[in-house]
Amino acid sequence: MQGRTAVGDFLHAYKHPPARASILKPRQLCKFCDVRATTCAVCHNPAHKLYGLVLEDYNNSKCEMKERKGMGSQFFICSCSGEECNEHIFFNSYVNSQVVSVILVSLVPLLVMAVLVITSFYCYRVYRQRQASSRRKRGPPLDFSDGRAIMIDDEGSDSSSTHANNLNHNTELLPIELDMQVGKGRFAEVYKAKLKQGSSVSGEQGFETVAIKIFQYDEYASWKNEKEIFSDADLRHDNVLHFLTAEERKVQRQYWLITAYLPRGNLQEYLIHHIISWHDLWMLGGSLARGVAHLHSDHTTCGRYKVPIAHRDIKSSNILVKSDLTCCLCDFGLALRLDNTLSVDELANSGQVGTARYMAPEVLESRINLENIESFKQADVYSMALVLWEMISRCNAIGEVKEYEPPFGNLREHPCVESMKDSVLRDRGRPEIPDRWINHTGIQMVCASIEECWDHDPEARLTAQCVAERFYDMEYLDKLSDRSDSEEKITEEIFVVDEK
Repeated sequence: MQGRTAVGDFLHAYKHPPARASILKPRQLCKFCDVRATTCAVCHNPAHKLYGLVLEDYNNSKCEMKERKGMGSQFFICSCSGEECNEHIFFNSYVNSQVVSVILVSLVPLLVMAVLVITSFYCYRVYRQRQASSRRKRGPPLDFSDGRAIMIDDEGSDSSSTHANNLNHNTELLPIELDMQVGKGRFAEVYKAKLKQGSSVSGEQGFETVAIKIFQYDEYASWKNEKEIFSDADLRHDNVLHFLTAEERKVQRQYWLITAYLPRGNLQEYLIHHIISWHDLWMLGGSLARGVAHLHSDHTTCGRYKVPIAHRDIKSSNILVKSDLTCCLCDFGLALRLDNTLSVDELANSGQVGTARYMAPEVLESRINLENIESFKQADVYSMALVLWEMISRCNAIGEVKEYEPPFGNLREHPCVESMKDSVLRDRGRPEIPDRWINHTGIQMVCASIEECWDHDPEARLTAQCVAERFYDMEYLDKLSDRSDSEEKITEEIFVVDEK
């Protein structure tokens, strides 16, 4: 009926409507309660209140449901006056406020996280771009056109450690031209080589000299072990050979280690061709002890923790001589990282290694204490003592200097383990220390340290650090020796002048 508003059971049916806008057609909705039978209780006169409410929109042509507050619960009502206007009911523009709150609570943290992630990624990209720009300004790792030497090519300077360990992850092979072979060992050959440095201003090709240690394919294990030892940044030390990179040369079926080139060669060769002074001995011996002490130490010079390393093949031919007459340890093919996580079985699998002439008694006898990693250091100290003996044998401070002989020179050139057992274990033999050697105070002190270092009982031996400290304490003797040399020269000059 025109002008009348239909209300009834549908009011109660929509007290809790759906949360989104929709067009619904409820069941049992009366259209005109004065025409057809329905479940409607009444057809309402809009002039009167309904449930205490005044129907303000009864002139609408559509039945648009609206929420009315203050009814004790969610309450929706519509009124209209059009022809069969209550045929369809609308919940236009309605969104449940609780649903909105839930959506906001759910989405806001996600949006915040997304903003943080995007911001962090952006900052990281900017940081990496600045790093890359900085590296480009300094020059790429493989381009040495800045002229900074990473190796030596003359007697007056040593290799710089500036680029040491910076090339470990190269994907491209370095441009290297082999020059000549300068050494050969059990596992590899060593070559002097030229590392191309890029074109100079004059257009001529520049080079830097490097040493290349070449392993054949069947010596992969030795190359891998030495590469892993060298790759430890904590190994870097003035008395350890500077390492550049390792390469697999598939075309030549070879593995390469690229290191500093030291033209003075190894200590054995140097002692063969040179007689050294007390000052030279003090420099060589002290630096050797410092190098071994650094290997054995469980911390770096700046106090940071490092894994101790046992060299296990210390001998004069595995020690290089730098231009300042200090020692430099090399050849880590048999070295062992003394990690506390290593089991006794893993240590036992390392086997009896080293050079027989320099093996400690317990190594020769295969009775090294595998439960104590200090045992490996003690074996190194024994070998170091033999090298110190070699130095003294060629020092002019002892008086008459004989031709170079290695320790246990009475044995054949390359004695086997059994021969060394007879000399070192059965006879308890050690290289001879003549009485005339101890006439020099400094030599006497070094000899005392040597005898403590090659003691038959590993536990009684000095540590490399203790030997290094003893050499440091001898510095005053070295200064006295320099003063004596100067006084002798002055006396000789006066004598010559008087004769004239």
